[in-house]
Amino acid sequence: MLFSTNTDNLFSKLGAERALNMIIDAGFPAVDISYYKPSDDVLSEDYAQTARKIRHTVESRGAVINQIHTPFAGFDSYVGEIIPTMSRYIELAGLLGAEVAVVHPIQNDSYYKDREMLREMNMKFYSSLAPVAKACGVKIGIENMWKRRPVSNFIDDSVCADPLELASYYDELADPEAFTVCLDIGHVALCGREPEYAIETLGGRIGALHVHDVDYVSDLHTLPGQGKIEWDKVIAALAKINYNGCFTLEANNFWARYDECLLPDALRFMSRVAKHLSDKLEGYKLTL
Repeated sequence: MLFSTNTDNLFSKLGAERALNMIIDAGFPAVDISYYKPSDDVLSEDYAQTARKIRHTVESRGAVINQIHTPFAGFDSYVGEIIPTMSRYIELAGLLGAEVAVVHPIQNDSYYKDREMLREMNMKFYSSLAPVAKACGVKIGIENMWKRRPVSNFIDDSVCADPLELASYYDELADPEAFTVCLDIGHVALCGREPEYAIETLGGRIGALHVHDVDYVSDLHTLPGQGKIEWDKVIAALAKINYNGCFTLEANNFWARYDECLLPDALRFMSRVAKHLSDKLEGYKLTL
């Protein structure tokens, strides 16, 4: 099973080429190219050249790009500024050779009041991306989200936080050539559900993962084993549904506060943890 890690903060810290080489040197056979904010490189006229350079750096080292993460923001910025450019990111994913482009659903601060309105908006949004996704050979990964309550600031459900709602989004879109589910393991736990329940509920709809640990209170985005998620139960549930996608870490806060000289060691340990868990998943499959 391929395992990978995300790149956004490393790109910002080290530059693309150095970051990619450090990730591959650490033992990762795959990379998730992460654009959490809009990128001038992607939106420029020579975006294809940018993609070719990144892909060459990765593939020349014997690794691959398994997925990308497209930009996201609050409701107004997402709808007004990012969504009109989203097709470019899907095209970029195809040029990079990625199988999945993770695209956040539209969400706002009034999820419960506006749930049906948001669903209608998201169906139109995702459906509009299906033709370009299929043309580029990319699947759009729909991710489960969370939000903060306006007064208490506690984390609560947002769009697709409930695995049943996430399953219904995927089923209503009814286009497995264009869509898959990217289950964010940490987000599930933050919204008060055990990840294994979400995995069993979604089953074969899951085609991608965001793997990181939390304490069920804060969105820590740290390495499995540093929070409170019971990873043996998660791995067993993934084996039960015969998950065959990639095992993608989104645990950049694990290394974020280390000095640069320690980053190679931190990434090597992250790679060892990801390989251990992905190997355990393959081993669990053999016992079923």
